[in-house]
Amino acid sequence: MPTYLARHGQTEWNLAGRRQGRLDSPLSPLGVSQAQRNAELLRAEHIDAIHSSPLGRAQRTAHIIGATLGLAVQVLPDLAELDHGDWSGLTSTEIDAGWPGEREARALSKYTYRFPGGESYADADVRIAQVLASIEVRRALIVSHEMVGRLLVRRLAGLDVDAAMRRDHPSDVVFRVGDGWIDCLKSAG
Repeated sequence: MPTYLARHGQTEWNLAGRRQGRLDSPLSPLGVSQAQRNAELLRAEHIDAIHSSPLGRAQRTAHIIGATLGLAVQVLPDLAELDHGDWSGLTSTEIDAGWPGEREARALSKYTYRFPGGESYADADVRIAQVLASIEVRRALIVSHEMVGRLLVRRLAGLDVDAAMRRDHPSDVVFRVGDGWIDCLKSAG
């Protein structure tokens, strides 16, 4: 049985180039439209359950999809985005001014690099493994974030860390993932 992964719709901070992490920003009009289109994509997939990050942007997206599919949303706290710590709410320019060279250092060891005052992918990977072990329905939709989504794909598809770290998850794509495979559903809108 596949598991479905959706990223929250585009947010106002995505447009502004600000790191959100555990902070929140409302969905942009495009983000609402992306959630609606993803809901339509999922109508024929026979989803049994919807699980969401506790952050508002993911919950809003999950509730839009849930309303279309007639499903309630179960919030799972451990699906929250990686904690960006001191970089939360900042742009790349602001990060570079406050932490010269750190974005480059992070790029060299993306999985193990811990955001100043926050967490690393490796830290979050532990909680993501626990989340997946707790989800009983295997034809589930999980609505989360790009960084958490990389870890979910890694675990569900059996990718190695490097392959998972190279993946992107646009807000207008739903991944259908099984053991050893990934395909994507994308609307024409």
